[in-house]
Amino acid sequence: MASQVATAAGNDILIVDDEADIRIAVAGILEDEGFATRAAASGEEAIEQVKTRAPAAIILDIWLEGSRLDGLQVLAACKSMRPHVPVIMVSGHGTIETAVKAIQQGAYDFIEKPFESDRLLLILKRAMEAARLKRENLELRSRAGSPESLIGNCAAVNAVRRTVERVGPTGSRVLITGPAGSGKEVVARQIHMHGSRANGAFVVVNCAALHPDRLNDVLFGTAATAEGERTFGLFEMADGGTLLLDEVADMPLATQSRIIRILQDQRLERPDGHGPVELDVRIIATTNRDLRGEIKRSLFREELFYRLSIVPVQVPSLAERREDIPELARYLMDRAAAMAGLPRRILGEDAITALQSYPWPGNVRQLRNVIDWLLIMAPGGASDPIRAEMLPAEIGNDTPQMLKLQRSDEIMTLPLREAREMFEREYLMALVIRYGGNISRTAEFVGMERSALHRKLKSLGVSTEARNTRENGAGEPA
Repeated sequence: MASQVATAAGNDILIVDDEADIRIAVAGILEDEGFATRAAASGEEAIEQVKTRAPAAIILDIWLEGSRLDGLQVLAACKSMRPHVPVIMVSGHGTIETAVKAIQQGAYDFIEKPFESDRLLLILKRAMEAARLKRENLELRSRAGSPESLIGNCAAVNAVRRTVERVGPTGSRVLITGPAGSGKEVVARQIHMHGSRANGAFVVVNCAALHPDRLNDVLFGTAATAEGERTFGLFEMADGGTLLLDEVADMPLATQSRIIRILQDQRLERPDGHGPVELDVRIIATTNRDLRGEIKRSLFREELFYRLSIVPVQVPSLAERREDIPELARYLMDRAAAMAGLPRRILGEDAITALQSYPWPGNVRQLRNVIDWLLIMAPGGASDPIRAEMLPAEIGNDTPQMLKLQRSDEIMTLPLREAREMFEREYLMALVIRYGGNISRTAEFVGMERSALHRKLKSLGVSTEARNTRENGAGEPA
């Protein structure tokens, strides 16, 4: 039975043993399970191979006859160069003391020769799974609080979804543009999950949140201190996976030059003298700025722009996809309730329409915050729908008057003709906004001919053009 680990990216196992028969036998066992293998007969050869290209795991003999370095010394060098790669130690003359020492120095496990193939495979799969879980810890900070999938079916989101499905398996670099809070990181995660590196690390560096003086150390690591400690850069931590350069326009020019060199050579010059090491990292970048404009102002390197934007992806603002707001709001409500351990709240149709009427300068991130607030602060119980008047003040101020009217308070103070006109104006304005300025869809909903609705809107002084309408699902002219 083929291993699930073996079918994923990064199934390259390095076998280090001074006996050719052992190397061949172990390689045969692993290849039967779908792993790819390479071999080294000495410690020096093993270190060179690890330096050149990181394996998914290493099976390392402790006693390497004829080698200048023994297995424990090779283990130390490998953990220094590739700390995320699990190492399984093997020995035919092992002692408890040797096994303990190997584990203390970072080995995942210790196996005595002769070993059963099933036991080796079990330990190897466990080691690779443990390494995967460690890599996932790198992204925990950004997992909480944002949707993990693309929600919505408007034309713009469907276009992004098609691009993700096509570019994901290719490994190409992608530049994702869009306003802050629109979901660029969600798109980046989807690209990662659709690719061959889906089981590899997804590492995020927020270029805007780091001081320029620290960005180099974060990306590329630092040399060892006098105590022998060093930090590993995110490029190395993302080896075999994806590195997301979030808000790349905020990256200092000097760092941009180093990124260009890494993208060109696919290798990293490390600060501790163990480099260069080859890298297998997919680069995805995001920005909410016009990079071409930044290039003209000499704030962004043109060469880096063209290296990053092999496949450009434009993420729409929430105001450009109002028709997705009902589905997105309900999804975010379900997610917020699950995370908080609270019963979900029902969003009334008037509240949904009010949400669709709001311009959302903070995009999906702002909508998520509003839903979180409503879950906790909206009056009533779990079975009581959230009404438009319960929405936060900043949304209420932009809500059409129709949605804020009480049953009689305002309308009963008006003459019949003015009350009818007020009702019609606010009712139709709310629906026009709800359907993104699309007159055909609005007419279908209210049960009028399109031309009749045009005349009615004109007589009431309702202008869809003033509401930033868009053609064909993104609005149409009034």
